[in-house]
Amino acid sequence: MTGRWALAPAEDGGADLAPLGPDGLPAGPVRREADLAEAVRSRPQVTRWVWRSTAEVAPRLLAAGVPVERCYDIECAEALLLGHEGHHGEPRSAAAALARLRGAPVPPDPPPPSAVPEAQSPLFEPPAVPLPLQDLIAVYAEQQRRHERAEHPDRMRLLTAAESAGTLVAAEMNHVGLPWRADVHRQVLHDLLGERYAGGGEPRRLAELADEISAAFGHRVRPDLPAEVIKAFAGAGITLRSTRRWELELVDHPAVGPLLEYKKLYRIWVAHGWTWLQDWVHDGRFRPGFQAGGTVSGRWVTHGGGALQIPRVIRRAVIADPGWKLVVADADQMEPRVLAAISRDPGLMEVASRDTDLYQAVSDRAFSGDRAQAKLAVLGAVYGQTSGDGLKNLAALRRRFPRAVAYVDEAARAGEEGRLVRTWLGRTSPPAAGTGDDPPGEAGLPQDGGPEPGHDRPPGRLTADARARGRFARNFVVQGSAADWALLLLAALRRACRDLSAELVFFQHDEVIVHCPEAEADTVVDAIREAAALAGRLTFGDTPVRFPFTTAVVDCYADAK
Repeated sequence: MTGRWALAPAEDGGADLAPLGPDGLPAGPVRREADLAEAVRSRPQVTRWVWRSTAEVAPRLLAAGVPVERCYDIECAEALLLGHEGHHGEPRSAAAALARLRGAPVPPDPPPPSAVPEAQSPLFEPPAVPLPLQDLIAVYAEQQRRHERAEHPDRMRLLTAAESAGTLVAAEMNHVGLPWRADVHRQVLHDLLGERYAGGGEPRRLAELADEISAAFGHRVRPDLPAEVIKAFAGAGITLRSTRRWELELVDHPAVGPLLEYKKLYRIWVAHGWTWLQDWVHDGRFRPGFQAGGTVSGRWVTHGGGALQIPRVIRRAVIADPGWKLVVADADQMEPRVLAAISRDPGLMEVASRDTDLYQAVSDRAFSGDRAQAKLAVLGAVYGQTSGDGLKNLAALRRRFPRAVAYVDEAARAGEEGRLVRTWLGRTSPPAAGTGDDPPGEAGLPQDGGPEPGHDRPPGRLTADARARGRFARNFVVQGSAADWALLLLAALRRACRDLSAELVFFQHDEVIVHCPEAEADTVVDAIREAAALAGRLTFGDTPVRFPFTTAVVDCYADAK
């Protein structure tokens, strides 16, 4: 029997499983298999596995060499459905979903995984509460009915399918790992920081810089303590509010140069130094624990290791295996292109219909060829820089692309008023504080073309909290829709690489890295381009908007940009 099958792992290493009908209910008897991996391996005809959590099942299957084509992650779907229904933040576990279905007390979710290296066993983390297969099937069937009640059922079904696909990609990336040369990493650290001192103290170069900083002030100063640095500058007649780089660069004092260098090297030592290398890199791979949909906007997170903030100098250690290459692909101007697709602004869609520099095209139309001003205007519209020069730039952008600006303006208004906003596929923002009981709504964002231009904000001064909510909502509808598109990109790319030796090994927001034999590199480059186009069509429908990538085929990650 083909189609969907439900699967519940058993504590003895086996599994209970059953085929499902179109309504999500059992279409055959429950079967007990003695070995989970063999149960899946022996059923290649199954088109989608339905289970509680990919994080629970996929690592066991991958360790046994059993690939999975598709899955449906009940707990990921529950989180998305709860948010869509205006209940963001309520327990999302399968056990909680079952309790709600039966009117029973809802148990809290187990704590999230600790940010510990893979080599350190999480002995004290309580396991998730297992559910019998029949109970999981009951939750799944109810989720199918809840999809039908969504504002846009087809989009919501696509979103939960994409999120589940993302969990498979994350599990596979965690299994494969990012190629990492520990010997190169150590040499980089030695070149930057000098020798390590016994007892775990600062390495030589940091100690030298600390001495230079203290000499510049004429007394001992701890450069790793911001309050002490600010006090030292005050003693020299210089008032600082912080020790951020941009503020220090405005100061004329001999301590500034070594202090900026110290701060840069100190971050590398703490975040990616020798201890990090020992904890996180094993067997030539870095496995940070990718988690799909780890933020409210749908962006991914990692459980540790700082994978999403690898300094460029440390990227020298990310080196392909002999005979292999890294295909590093960066999406070009992703957020503005997403804004064009969700707002259906004719002018911005026309600009985004080409693979050329979008900011330059916008500048030619609205900013007399000033690319820098155009970029500031577009990003200001998305991220909420609507005062000072940002307000002037936004006005110029509104005259040329009124529907695009109106779309994010309406989202901001909804956020200021405490209403919910959604991405194009239906991922829903969390409610503002004190508005948890507000019914979900589209926040004035008709998804067949965006709001009409010309709406003015209501009179009156906004509180700081309301302005912050407005900026968040303005960004959420764009960044969240971009995250939805990225999920479908990854799913399409994973499928394209299915018959290749290529491995997806890294993803962050708008960048993906594929590790592949050199002979497959050109094929992978083409696959990324085709996956981006397919993801655009699946996510946003029939629009002229294109999603080009800048790709580099390199031996070392640091050489990609």
